[in-house]
Amino acid sequence: MTDRVLLRSVLLGASAGARSATPLARLALRKRGWVRVAAGAAALGEIAFDKSRKAPSRLAPGPLAGRVVLGAVAGAMFARRRGTGMAGPAIVAGLATAGASVAGARWRSWTEQHGWAIPGAVAEDAAALTLAWASTRD
Repeated sequence: MTDRVLLRSVLLGASAGARSATPLARLALRKRGWVRVAAGAAALGEIAFDKSRKAPSRLAPGPLAGRVVLGAVAGAMFARRRGTGMAGPAIVAGLATAGASVAGARWRSWTEQHGWAIPGAVAEDAAALTLAWASTRD
């Protein structure tokens, strides 16, 4: 396993901490058919729903566990594509997801307190997309 695979898995995990479906959607871009469409739709739906007041806290046990699992799956999928072991990348991606979830929640709380809730959410969207893109570009 290379350090590069681990680093990119951390970036995928951080992306999942912000928007859980984004790294899987990025990985699905090379797929065809319904997998690509479903992953893209899930990512876009999450980006839209995130702005809703009905969106649950990402730090609640269920949403946090889901994010960590999706981040770990993204890290494992990326490692598999690179022909390396999947356990290490899955673990570091899951840990990065948890850390980024906490950081993202704090960021969103701060932006809401300062009257920048929507710009803060859009900035977080941009960060998630950038991290996912950077992690998988060749």
